[in-house]
Order: sequence, then C-alpha cells, then structure tokens
Amino acid sequence: MELTPFAPLYERTSPWAAVYLDTSAGDAAAWEQTGAGGEGGAGFRARGIGRELARQGADEATCRAVVDAADSCPHTTQPAGRVIFASSGKVAFDLPLTMPPPGGWSATWSRLPHVAPLLELVPDEPDCLVAHVDRTGADFELRTAAGSGPAGGGPGGRWPPRHGSTGPGHWSQRHFHLNEGNTWEENARAVAEEIQDFVVDTGAGLVVLAGGEPERHAVHDHLPPPLRTVVVEAPYGDSGPYGDPPPYGDRAAGARTPRLDADVRAARQDYLRRRSIEELSRFESACSPARGHAGAAEGVPALVEAAREHRIERLLLAPDAEDAHRALWAGPEPHQLALRRGDAAHLGDAEPFAARADDVLLRAAAVGGAEGVWVGARAHGHPEGGLGALLRWTF
Repeated sequence: MELTPFAPLYERTSPWAAVYLDTSAGDAAAWEQTGAGGEGGAGFRARGIGRELARQGADEATCRAVVDAADSCPHTTQPAGRVIFASSGKVAFDLPLTMPPPGGWSATWSRLPHVAPLLELVPDEPDCLVAHVDRTGADFELRTAAGSGPAGGGPGGRWPPRHGSTGPGHWSQRHFHLNEGNTWEENARAVAEEIQDFVVDTGAGLVVLAGGEPERHAVHDHLPPPLRTVVVEAPYGDSGPYGDPPPYGDRAAGARTPRLDADVRAARQDYLRRRSIEELSRFESACSPARGHAGAAEGVPALVEAAREHRIERLLLAPDAEDAHRALWAGPEPHQLALRRGDAAHLGDAEPFAARADDVLLRAAAVGGAEGVWVGARAHGHPEGGLGALLRWTF
C-alpha cells in the first residue's frame, strides 16, 4: 500500500482521532436495533463514538466533527466501511474502506494517527478486466476498488456504446464485434489481442474470462504466457438480466450474476494471498543466514534503527502483531524515534512522547516514501513480533 498520500497527516503536531466504521447494509440493520429513545441507530452509534473519544481525552470540537461525519456516512449494499481522521476540530480525511472493520467500529485518540488498520482494510486489490466472450463477440468491463466502469477505448473507434448505456454503472460499455466470416480460431486470436491491448491501456493486474468453456479456453490459449499467469476463467450464469436480443443476449448472461461477482472477488483475494506470500518469501530470503539479515530487519530495535536511517522500503505488518502495541518514544520529526525516553532526548527533542510502535514506524515509512504491506497469508514465516521490513540498502 502506498503510504505517501497519508504523509500530510503527520504535518500536524496536535493529536488525532481515528475512527473506523462499518457502513455495510447488514451493519446498518444492526444500528437500527441499537437505537434508543426513537432515535436512529446511525446517530446513536455516532454519539457513542464521540463519547469514546471524549473518554480518551479528545477535545469537544474534534468529537463534534467526528460525530457529524460518522452520522452522515452513507450505507452501501456491499460490505464496506469508512475511516475518518480528525484533528483540531476538523475532519482531514474521510475515505472509503474496501473491507468492513471488525466489531462495527473503533475509535482512537492519540498523538499520531492510527493508520495501521488501513493495511488490512484497504488492500491493494488489482484492477480487474472482465472479458465476456462468446462466438459472436466480446464485451469488456473494468472493475476497480471504486466500482465498475468503462474499460477504455480501442483503436479505430471499434467500441460503440450499447443502446446508449454510457453511465459508469453499466458493465457492457465496450464491445468487440467479431468477423462472422472468420473461423472461431481466428476470432479467438483477435479477442486475445484485444485483451492484451486493454491490459496495456488500463494497467489491469488481473483478467477474468467469462463465457462458455470452449470459448474461454480458445481465447486463453492465444494469450502470451506472461499474461496467462494473471488470467482466471469463470463460467457465466444461465440467464441474462437485460433480456437483450443476439448478439448480446448470450454474453449478457455473465453480467451481474452473483456467481461471476463471487468469481471476481475470489480471484482478487487469491491475487492478494499470492502477493502476500511473495513478500514473505522475499523477506525470508533477505533474512537468510547466508545474508546475515542484511536485506531485512525484524524486531523493534532493528526497525527503529532502519527507520532513523530512512532505509525502510516496505514495512511488513502481520495480523495480531505483538510488537505493534509496544510503546516507542518519538519526537515531532519522523526520524526521531527511540526505544527509551532518554534515547529520544538524545535525538534532538526535549519533549518526546509515547506512541504505538506500528504508528511510529508507519509515520517514518510514509514520510520516507516507503510502502506498507499486510502479510496475513500464512502463520509461519511472519517477522519476529509481527513487524518487519525490507530495506532499501544494506551496509
């Protein structure tokens, strides 16, 4: 996860409120059951968040700003959530979450913004190109973390919108009409070439082929080997939601079926698991005895030293990391961090403050242009204490 966009959070020296909310439709139903005195459940929970922040020492203006923001968060039909960062009576960030936070909500008041949950709740899901194929043509849809949209234009203006449906919510926004005079083998090759072009144009990291088994296999076989590694095949459903005449009726069957949606979600989750395993494998290799831990750091003392020297390239955080809750001492500058209060004074700040280890290290990583990586793929191979780093350079 790119941490640089959160660097402005560290420009303020005042404490921060960090609130993570579940805004899914299922959680909204639970809100209504917790309402009291005839008041809406959402407002009831928002005020509970305000009371929790006040209990932790937050000022009244910031509590009020957070309550107003939490009370106005929209509900969605998909599992999702929002994170709110507020300080000095103002909301600085109000962002959507890809995954809902556990427990419905959490609220933290601390000197540094509590950004660590973002690594799990906003994973770097790849943009996904869904190609609905049959023997008459191909429809393309680009699915991102923000939703579905047009997959982009192709060369020669071959992508007319269908039936005037040009809004960003329509999956079938771009179509590739095959030459009926060609053999299916020729058409499959043409679809594969268009998929390659779309991957280049959109930067999609994942391709889902939806359609009948012979058509999927034929297109897959014509893709270059490097691209096949990010291709997943998914059969489409039995009936289409649009009731369109040919040639779109058959392909439309793969549009908004729960089965296809589940296949896309599973493909994305598998992508994240594979990436997590790859990052852990890199970490294990860098920690090998032959290299003497030169390319990686694990354990809070080693991470503190690497953060001071701006050597962290990727900060790894594992689930239930024991060291994440450990208190470190920090100063106003990201490189001012230490294991003990006396050490922090030697780093140039007369008034160091205590903060969670994960928040202190993430501040140094964000300001230093490093990435944060959630490594929840497997229990073994995690860094010592749940925190580790791949380093930019070694001595």
